[in-house]
Amino acid sequence: MSENDFLARRFEAHRGHLRAVAHRMLGSLAEADDAVQEAWIRLNRTDIRQVENLGGWLTTVVGRVCLDMLRSRRSRAEEPLDTTPPLPSAAAGPEQDALLADSVGVALLVVLDTLSPAERLSFVLHDMFAVPYEEIATILGRSPEATRQLASRARRRVRGAEAPDAGRDRQREVVEAFLAAAREGDFDGLLDVLDPDVVARSEAGVTTGAAAVASGATAFAHLALVAHPALVDGATGLAVLSDGRVERALTFTFARDRIAVIDIVTDPAHLSRLDVTLIQQRRSPPGRSGRAGRGAR
Repeated sequence: MSENDFLARRFEAHRGHLRAVAHRMLGSLAEADDAVQEAWIRLNRTDIRQVENLGGWLTTVVGRVCLDMLRSRRSRAEEPLDTTPPLPSAAAGPEQDALLADSVGVALLVVLDTLSPAERLSFVLHDMFAVPYEEIATILGRSPEATRQLASRARRRVRGAEAPDAGRDRQREVVEAFLAAAREGDFDGLLDVLDPDVVARSEAGVTTGAAAVASGATAFAHLALVAHPALVDGATGLAVLSDGRVERALTFTFARDRIAVIDIVTDPAHLSRLDVTLIQQRRSPPGRSGRAGRGAR
């Protein structure tokens, strides 16, 4: 095997991950492919004997290429070429599985387009691909602390952003319908409020597709009985209580008046950092709104 063939094989092993990163950064599959191709060109110009972690090095290169493309797009007031989620390939594999797991459809892309290039890169690389702040800081040319603040600001905007076609009141109606259907084990009712490409994310993993998410929700009907509408860090959500304390929190991202992304937090340390405020359910008897113990207000 020639040295070039060996390099190509190593690059192909990372292509799926790089394409997923670039797609989340750019919101365009065509531009994502361009960014990945540029990474391949730069790799060919590099002595890889000096590269200890090829995957990390390639992710950094793709991040820098995407950052330049985002800045150039913004300066020319351009829109991305497409906002369609990636489609499955004919041959499934680990890279494709990772790509599908990371795909959250149009809803998140719409919100990401409201972020600055630096905020978007910090949020995408850290929250979606677990790249350390120290590595992101080298791409941005900023300190790790400044990078952490960029990601935090982006995270608040993503969680609290209202989709153009769904105001806060409508979001609450959708969440309350979701909660009622979950309590009753109403599978069809859940499908009515879930986007077909909905993604549910938790510390345990990612579930994609309305049918799979609805099945999971019906399996946890017992938790829905002790769940309450809430604002979670200012975002429309639900809080599951145990002995007056929050034991899990859910936040939602919306698209076309349906739930497109569900983020579920169960880790006690993470929960303790959330600002959870219970709100009265519209059709509930008066007096059921209140404040839970530590971690909820």
